[in-house]
Amino acid sequence: MSELTTTIAAAAAAGKILESSAQNIQALLSKSTSPLDQAVIQELVDTENWKELDNRFFRTLAFGTGGLRGKTIGATLTKAEAGSPQPLDRPEFPCVGTNAMNYYNISRATQGLVAYVKEHFARSGREGKPSICISHDTRYFSREFAELAAKVMVENGVDAYLFEGPRSTPELSFAVRYTNSQAGINITASHNPPQYNGYKVYFEDGCQVTEPHASAIIDKVNAVESDNYAPVPAAEQGKVIPMGEEVDEAYMARLEKLPLNPELIRKENSLKVVYTPLHGVGGVIIKPMLQRLGFQFLTVESQEVPDGRFPTVKSPNPENAEALSLAVKLAEETGSDLVIATDPDDDRMGIAVRNDEGKMVLLTGNQIGSLMAWYRASQHFALGILTKENASRGVIIKTFVTTDLQKAIAEKFGLRTVETLTGFKYIGEKLGKYEEQIPAELRQEYRQLSEDATRDLRIKYSSLYVFGGEESYGYSGSDFVRDKDGNSAAVMIAEVAAYAKSQGLTLVGLLDNIYREYGYYLERGESLTMEGAEGAAQIKKLVDSYAANPPTTLDGAAVVSVQNFATEEIYDSEGVRIPAEAMLMITLADNRRIAVRPSGTEPKIKYYMFAAQKPAEGQTFTAEELAAIKTKVAASIQSLWETLKADADARLK
Repeated sequence: MSELTTTIAAAAAAGKILESSAQNIQALLSKSTSPLDQAVIQELVDTENWKELDNRFFRTLAFGTGGLRGKTIGATLTKAEAGSPQPLDRPEFPCVGTNAMNYYNISRATQGLVAYVKEHFARSGREGKPSICISHDTRYFSREFAELAAKVMVENGVDAYLFEGPRSTPELSFAVRYTNSQAGINITASHNPPQYNGYKVYFEDGCQVTEPHASAIIDKVNAVESDNYAPVPAAEQGKVIPMGEEVDEAYMARLEKLPLNPELIRKENSLKVVYTPLHGVGGVIIKPMLQRLGFQFLTVESQEVPDGRFPTVKSPNPENAEALSLAVKLAEETGSDLVIATDPDDDRMGIAVRNDEGKMVLLTGNQIGSLMAWYRASQHFALGILTKENASRGVIIKTFVTTDLQKAIAEKFGLRTVETLTGFKYIGEKLGKYEEQIPAELRQEYRQLSEDATRDLRIKYSSLYVFGGEESYGYSGSDFVRDKDGNSAAVMIAEVAAYAKSQGLTLVGLLDNIYREYGYYLERGESLTMEGAEGAAQIKKLVDSYAANPPTTLDGAAVVSVQNFATEEIYDSEGVRIPAEAMLMITLADNRRIAVRPSGTEPKIKYYMFAAQKPAEGQTFTAEELAAIKTKVAASIQSLWETLKADADARLK
């Protein structure tokens, strides 16, 4: 045993690091051929930085149902990782550790994915080689990880469609379907801080991988013990196929058909939009789309620059007011009506709008989604696409933790509502099932058909997807993409803003009109962040505590029902069983609701709170009544959150 491994073993025996950390360090040192690994571990041992070693090695980065996500830069940046100076202050090498996003884990994940794709392709009886699409965002190491993934694919006998530059998550979903590939990978950590990156996996339907494929891929990845492999013979290897303008144009051709009333957009040409991609990929598609559709728009020039540091914001998350501050400032200076911001991989969208007093305010993800759900539902009927006779063919899909206002809107129009678990892959999975309901002989060319042609097939044989979304700023309005789509969302919300302006309303005024008719619905999301090995243990303790001992009263109201999605058999409105997930849905006697679940991508436990007040049957609220109700409902949510925080503290003691 080397001196380094002896020291690690002694540290574990003395309780300085976890036994799991010591085992993972020893395993990496025994298999790795990279001198960097040993240099980094040695440096952390020499400085007795046991906490950093634990955080990097307490587990092997888990390949979950969505892929991987972890740090590319540790809390401590070692001299070995910093290496020689790089552009944009990037370290020369990604974070060393079994619990980190680095070349080691990218190779393992890709080897496992390729192994499953090849088996699945062989079972299908198709000829030739399988293919996998790859895209990436603007983060540190994203291009390098994408190129490594392509290399592993090619050397293991799979063709790799690789975007020539940064592209969005939704365009990757589209590209998988457009190229008829068997899978897709996007290298991104969405709106996480700069030190994170990820590896998001899609299957041949363009949807994030779901069961049974997810578990099978996980098994393949877990069976890979090293980043080393023997390439297949040269004659059996795949090739790298560049993607760019052709796929962009095909994708934009579908986006161009998303507005339901393009003539209204052309007429309402006084609407002014400010757009920012927050240093990410959104400008690649959104800028030409806004121009093509006839919108007046400006961009925040400093945030158009691709930069994995995200230097002009504290966090590149369009949910946060601070991330939109430069765009809002530009809107104030130019008298613009609408601010649109997308996160670095352009699957989420946030907005700021003028209220009736002329002040720019942010809308929540639930409010944005409800505006689009109402507008798209109403326009489908106004244009005669849907009627009373075929209304039941129309469907709005939302997650369980998304506002029930969208359910109320669907019911008023006679549309179906389907609820899913959190994660757009479940919405994408539903869209796949609807596609499969179209007769096989008509479905063969489905991906190549126009938007109008696929819409007619869906209405006649299956379900027309009117709108779908989740409270965390993810939306879509058609099925040519099987994930949340910031590009689609930007087009859709700009159309709603144009409609509101044509009616002499702001978006805030339009939303208030919806509240007055359907009821006032308020939601609030909060989370407790617990990082590292210690944090993971705290999150597990809380989840276990809620499951074993759910509260019986909260904030002075009795708990009347508790749904445990991990242990109960729960079915959606179409009779399909919901997969098991660690989530509790708690309903109070006063009809307030709370959902509690650990995040699948961040070191957080999340709380979703819901409250609503509806008008009497056949009545609407007056403006004065609505103002009073807003104050009352907001106070009830704040009081509930204070109670939940105190309860969580008590459970952790």
